[in-house]
Amino acid sequence: MNKISSSLYRRMRVMTAISRTLRELVTKPPILNDVNALLFSLKSFIAAMLAYYIALRIGLARPSWSIVTVYIVSQTSVGASLSRGVYRLVGTIVGALATVLIVPNFVNYPLICSVVLAGWIAFCLYFSLLDRTPRAYAFVLAGYTASLIGFPAVFDPGSIFEIAIVRVQEVIIGILSATLIHRYVLPKRITGQFNSTLSAALRDARQLVEGTLRGPCEKDGMPFQLASALQFLQGLGTHLPYDFANTVSRYGSRRLIHDRLARLLPLTTELRDRLQFLNRETSPPSAAMRILLEDIQAWLACEDMSQRGVTGEALIARAAALKLHLNSHAVTCTDRHFANLCSHLLEIIKVLQECDHLYGTLNQATSLFKNGIHRELKHGKGYVFHRDYLMAARSTLGAFITIVIGCILWIYSAWPDGATAVSILGVCCTLFGSFDTPAPHIIKYIIGSVYGVLISLIYSFILLPQVTEFNVLVAVLAPAFLFAGSLQARPSTTFMAMGITLTLPILSALGAEYSGDFAASLNTSIALFVATGFSVVSMSLLQTVQAEAAIKRLLQHSRRDIRRRALGPAPNEIYWTNLMIDRTALLLPRLQGRGKSSGDRINEMLHYLSIGNVVSQLRSLRVNFPGQTEMQLNGLLSVVAQYFSDKKHNRLLMRDCLQRKIDELIAGILSDTNIRADQLIELLIDLRIVLRLRDKEHIYDY
Repeated sequence: MNKISSSLYRRMRVMTAISRTLRELVTKPPILNDVNALLFSLKSFIAAMLAYYIALRIGLARPSWSIVTVYIVSQTSVGASLSRGVYRLVGTIVGALATVLIVPNFVNYPLICSVVLAGWIAFCLYFSLLDRTPRAYAFVLAGYTASLIGFPAVFDPGSIFEIAIVRVQEVIIGILSATLIHRYVLPKRITGQFNSTLSAALRDARQLVEGTLRGPCEKDGMPFQLASALQFLQGLGTHLPYDFANTVSRYGSRRLIHDRLARLLPLTTELRDRLQFLNRETSPPSAAMRILLEDIQAWLACEDMSQRGVTGEALIARAAALKLHLNSHAVTCTDRHFANLCSHLLEIIKVLQECDHLYGTLNQATSLFKNGIHRELKHGKGYVFHRDYLMAARSTLGAFITIVIGCILWIYSAWPDGATAVSILGVCCTLFGSFDTPAPHIIKYIIGSVYGVLISLIYSFILLPQVTEFNVLVAVLAPAFLFAGSLQARPSTTFMAMGITLTLPILSALGAEYSGDFAASLNTSIALFVATGFSVVSMSLLQTVQAEAAIKRLLQHSRRDIRRRALGPAPNEIYWTNLMIDRTALLLPRLQGRGKSSGDRINEMLHYLSIGNVVSQLRSLRVNFPGQTEMQLNGLLSVVAQYFSDKKHNRLLMRDCLQRKIDELIAGILSDTNIRADQLIELLIDLRIVLRLRDKEHIYDY
């Protein structure tokens, strides 16, 4: 009996070890990504075949477009698939209506008709560039659809209405099929991805503050990661209402938690600046300050959210008491700096506490009514997008010129397949127009199209002529579409997959019956590669934005906005902070491979963020100091505005002037009995530090 029990025990241990090994193997990122990609590919293929079957049953002329729609709409999560489907449907309907209105009205003027269609496509592209959310896909599709329907109908306007109606029907079938399968077959909800990403962002935020308190370390890139995480969370958040797991209160909580995390970035930058200054001081911090800093680091390292909540409240009380003590007993400038440091520590603790509480509300773990946060939900700003109207107009003009040139070459050369080439050219301009450098992405699309053409030729003239049953057709199509779908699930090969999934169904002429035509397939393939090749050249010349030019423009916009905030009414601090976080996130991909200079540019942007906040607070506070102090503050703000003009020599000329005005203001306020005097002194110290000005014995030159 003991031998049997021992043997059974050993077997159980072996099975447990094998099970653990397999689980660890499957959950490793590369393996897990492969499993998810294959699952997504399988579901997309099932949806595509369902759409194809329905389109065949109701007798649509081009059922292949239902397959294309499924692959365009399908995303790796339920919410993203449904939202993309809604945007595609809206865009398709609007684009079809626009085409029906444009083409018949210019029936005798093909070139003018083509120019008007190009203008419509450019118009849609312009608004898609300004929107910068997933909703921009509706604008893209409105232009995309007009290109695909309109140009082939320029010389055959009589069929435009029928083509538009059929296209909308095909798109609806594709959207419904994709939504049904991704919604009910092993659904992957975006809510879970959003919550896990937010949890990681909160953890990174704590580590960012902890690393700042410890001093320079290997995690200096965390501010950049946090800015990118906020941008990514915004993209996920747009799809959440379509995930069937969302409420209005959670929407408010998401906006508010974004505001808090965005505020944390400038706070951390300012904390680092103050610590670097105080490290140069000869007088060490008091025992109370040193113990507070150590306790904050221990609190930040704590993983238990409930314990962090209790400890955080105690730290807030201690930091507030220490700040009050330092301000009331300040004798030297260094004492004021320690009080200023304490003020920033207090705000950082409060922000992190509120982030933890708001994260709990998203998971229904805590009450919204605690600490009165529910009253702030309606006032949360959420993500604010930087919009560059001039750059959007430049890209739009480039797309318009590209399409018009293509139309002129097509019409005056009388190329029979020129309409197909121009329609593909319009698709390239709308799909890739949002990238600074569209050419590399189009080249990936061309590589995928090469595979798509080769595969479609094999299907059209070797495999499909032998197929007579629908179930056999599904089995024959499965290898190519499953391969393409797995590529689509991986970001690095998405555009290559698009080249296959957009090419294969159309060139294979998947219809109610076999209709293979080698000459037609060859001509369409030539039109495809001519159009994509021409788009690479033209978009490289007319729509490419050099990274350095984009970086300089973002920094220029930030300096311009600081001048506006210094001279007159400006958006509130939360709006400004969130806008600058978006600009910081926009810098990151453009700074890749630039080494140390990339960190300098990001730090410059974060300092601009802090300066803008300080300037707006000074403008708001000056009304509490009527008379001489108010006049001095107005003079200081005017100099700040001049300091941030685009003339570099102005900065050198204005530094001494700024320093003198700040010193005069601090000296005059020290004897002021106004209850807001301490707050104004703190703001002036903030301005001095963030502008890196000289302070009698020290220079802020880091």
